[in-house]
Amino acid sequence: MIEKIGVMGAGQMGAGIAQVAAMNGFSVILNDVKDVFLDHAMERIQKSLSTLVRKERISEEQKKAALERLQTTCEIKPFEAADFVVEAVIENQDLKLEVFRQLDEHCRPNVVLASNTSSIPITRIAAATKRPADVIGMHFMNPVPLMKLVEIIRGLATSDETFETTKNLAVKLKKIPVAANDSPGFISNRILLPMINEAVFALHEGVGTAEAIDSVMKLGMNHPMGPLALADLIGLDTCLSILEVLHEGFGDPKYRPCPLLRKYVDAGYLGRKTGRGFYAY
Repeated sequence: MIEKIGVMGAGQMGAGIAQVAAMNGFSVILNDVKDVFLDHAMERIQKSLSTLVRKERISEEQKKAALERLQTTCEIKPFEAADFVVEAVIENQDLKLEVFRQLDEHCRPNVVLASNTSSIPITRIAAATKRPADVIGMHFMNPVPLMKLVEIIRGLATSDETFETTKNLAVKLKKIPVAANDSPGFISNRILLPMINEAVFALHEGVGTAEAIDSVMKLGMNHPMGPLALADLIGLDTCLSILEVLHEGFGDPKYRPCPLLRKYVDAGYLGRKTGRGFYAY
């Protein structure tokens, strides 16, 4: 029975996953490498919960109860008590593999180790552990408290039990699980990132301004947010990492990241989190 969920990584995605788990009655251990990251995560969670109270989606009592279920730590030892773990560190393969080696060492046998990776193969991540049958992809959408979809990705060795456990947990988190095969980018980012990349190419080649490109997609294609604004929300460094995984994984030039995207990342223009991307914030 899952009662305590561990979340590795307290960035935008990790904080969102921790919030949703706490709101749905689970005890949560939220981990990151520095207290300052955990402090920022708790500020983000409190702000999000306060917004939900203001919109009368939850009560003040429910907000307080959710916050009381959250525990923060820079240590991995508390994960020995976790019944299920979700990794949500930055989209860097070497870092994720090291995190899974540590989780494999500290978590109890048969505890599911899930990755929120946007594109890195689950089979590769699972191979870093001695329990590949217990490793699975659990890809939440951003912003986690609002978006319903969770992609569930089986690695080559993922067991049926691990899949069912993860699927059932997603439902308990009030999400809609959708199964995807372990292919670069899975379903969501295999489709989304080439669209974003093409929008960056259109900007790079002077086909239109950022505002014009996003307006066409919002007004003409009924997208709630334009692709360039969405890239800023996701983080341009994350977009570049996913495109590099797609390009390497398929060896197809259609996934080649736009040079302008690389230039923005090199300049530190990563989107909303740095105050500047394709737009200024």
